[in-house]
Amino acid sequence: PTPNGHKITLFLEEAGLEYKIVPVNIGAGDQFKPEFLAFSPNNRMPAIIDHDPADGGDAITVFESGAILQYLAEKTGKFLPTGVRERKTVMEWLFWQMGGLGPMAGQNHHFGTYAPEKLPYAITRYVNETNRLYGVLNKRLEGRKFIAGDDYTIADMACYPWIVSHEKQQQDLNDFPNLKRWFETIKARPATVAAYKAGEELNKWQMSEEDKKILFGQTAKSTKA
Repeated sequence: PTPNGHKITLFLEEAGLEYKIVPVNIGAGDQFKPEFLAFSPNNRMPAIIDHDPADGGDAITVFESGAILQYLAEKTGKFLPTGVRERKTVMEWLFWQMGGLGPMAGQNHHFGTYAPEKLPYAITRYVNETNRLYGVLNKRLEGRKFIAGDDYTIADMACYPWIVSHEKQQQDLNDFPNLKRWFETIKARPATVAAYKAGEELNKWQMSEEDKKILFGQTAKSTKA
């Protein structure tokens, strides 16, 4: 039940694919187990195992949420245009989310919510950068229904979950009317409702101080479990 995890359930619900969620208890350190690291070497979730790949061969594993979205889109032929120019635009905004919106909003969450010491410089830095990125997206959505144009794509699926926590990120959607309209449109989609319901039970987990030590104290040694 994280923004990156919800990206994938959004796609799976929209595409009508059968799937099974296998929880990874990141507070207990399950992400460092050898069987998980075997196909998610960055010890992060989400990661998927496709038991019915398009080539008919052995199961395929994919890690990194952006790569998973691209893989599923190419497999199903959905939510990723085939035209050179249209596809280019979707991929630009997918990478924009992966390299900008996700990491910056993530640091915003960390220093504003989880850091044991409230550092004004760090909080201001990431709140402001999140605000800038919201502004970029708001401008992009001016005159457009979705990020890449008239069609809903993996670029929208990548960005939407990171806007869900806008209040925690100290952002007011009323300041971004185009973004707010886009957000409400996606929020109302039946697949979005189903995707968030799928992780509802898992979302009841409360992070303890010990969990924080495991999550936020990782070094290179952590991957050698």
